[in-house]
Amino acid sequence: MGLEGKIPYKILIVEDDPVIAGEVCSHVASWGYEAQAAKDFQDVMGAFLEWKPQLVLMDISLPFYDGFHWCRKIREVSKVPVIFLSSASDNMNIVMAVNMGADDFIAKPFDLQVLTAKIQAVMRRAYDFGNPVQWMEHRGAVLNTGDTSLSYQGKRIELTKNEYRILQTLMENKGKVVSRDALMARLWETDSFIDENTLTVNVARLRRKLSDLGLSDFIHTKKGMGYLVE
Repeated sequence: MGLEGKIPYKILIVEDDPVIAGEVCSHVASWGYEAQAAKDFQDVMGAFLEWKPQLVLMDISLPFYDGFHWCRKIREVSKVPVIFLSSASDNMNIVMAVNMGADDFIAKPFDLQVLTAKIQAVMRRAYDFGNPVQWMEHRGAVLNTGDTSLSYQGKRIELTKNEYRILQTLMENKGKVVSRDALMARLWETDSFIDENTLTVNVARLRRKLSDLGLSDFIHTKKGMGYLVE
């Protein structure tokens, strides 16, 4: 069984050797994880944002951009664990991996049982309570539901609890108008009372933060109806 048994932790494997990628996919799947190998090495972030893995196995030597580049890009939006896999196991590469935000480094050739043990150890450190970090993405903006931050084009901001819940609700319903009453009901799940004026203030403050990130038209107002993320 995989770590924590019933939780379908997902692992993205970024490895350009199809034999190694296939072997790793099959092995981690046998331990109860969901595994997927990246196919487009020009757009590893696309696969990461779309699939929302809880761990990334990253080779260093890749076509187009190396693993350090992609680890840096992932770290701009997420704290998801990254384990480097590389035949270039000299000290400089290990130091580089750690500086890029890697959680571990495994030298090739490696034993698949050792790889599994490393994955389990990193997973336990990252997800103590069995709640995998999740992300929501729209128009390049990434909302991290683990730490309530928002990232866009390499910039990251912290949201208040109310700002986060407003944006989360709108992104969950993208393409649909969310009424002010529905947003207030969502915010009232917190320990603070939310009225019409409080909602207006929170939406205005959230819009200012989005504008500072370059997302000035992210939230649309539908007069008499509510708000919309298109």
